[in-house]
Amino acid sequence: MAESPAISGRWSRLGILAGGGDLPRLIAEAEAERSPLVVELTGFVDREFPEFETAQFSVGQIGAICKALKAGGCDAVCFAGYIQRPDIKTLKLDARGMIMVPKALAAGRKGDDALLRVVVGEFETQGFKVVGANEVLESLTPDAAAGFNSQSVPEHQHDVVKACAVAREIGRLDIGQGAVVADGLVLAVEAQEGTNQMLERVAGLRAEVRGTPQARRGVLAKMPKPIQERRIDLPTMGVETIERASAAGLAGIALQEGAALIVNRDAVEAALREHDMFLAIVEPADE
Repeated sequence: MAESPAISGRWSRLGILAGGGDLPRLIAEAEAERSPLVVELTGFVDREFPEFETAQFSVGQIGAICKALKAGGCDAVCFAGYIQRPDIKTLKLDARGMIMVPKALAAGRKGDDALLRVVVGEFETQGFKVVGANEVLESLTPDAAAGFNSQSVPEHQHDVVKACAVAREIGRLDIGQGAVVADGLVLAVEAQEGTNQMLERVAGLRAEVRGTPQARRGVLAKMPKPIQERRIDLPTMGVETIERASAAGLAGIALQEGAALIVNRDAVEAALREHDMFLAIVEPADE
């Protein structure tokens, strides 16, 4: 399944604030005709961009980042890739970053979403349009047709429903996005450690309460938070997610239609096929 081209006409040049994983490269490649500027966030970015113009900054150098983006003619920015909440006490800050610290600290006490809104607001104040990865590359966002091995879903439907409900509830509390349920038992919920480490915890549970690669049970659900700043932090799934879910013995993964990112979809489908796992695309919850 080929990726669709980037959506054009809504910005002149895109600045990509690149964290870890494959997503920043996909966004850069989608924007290649308009030569995006890739801002590599030190300590997080783990891919190389030899064919693109790049700049390197700490996440605390907000003023320097904005200055570089403006000098490069960027009128829009896209946050892409994994970025863990930094320790502000050890963060390299410039003058603009230091001005943001009190506001960021206050927002951070309310949860990740409040903190992300402060970051988005700062770039908007500086005159940039903040766009989501799904706005740059529509094919990243799953629709109902993105489901895979759907014939396997009915026997696991109870776990799909409960895992989605639990993930949405912890999202409502701004705790995390993911939950794992097997035979109705909640095995794990995601907090600050992230999806990968949550799945490692599940893989370490005794086999009686979880599935195995030979007898798969359980579902990972990744749901958006109700108040989520979706331009930055949509639930994301790639091949690594599937590999870790497979190692934990899970039968499948559930995402919400139009509210997630699937990175490298062809490779994702191949990994699901290899491990005999399903991907369920569920409708949004009733408000």
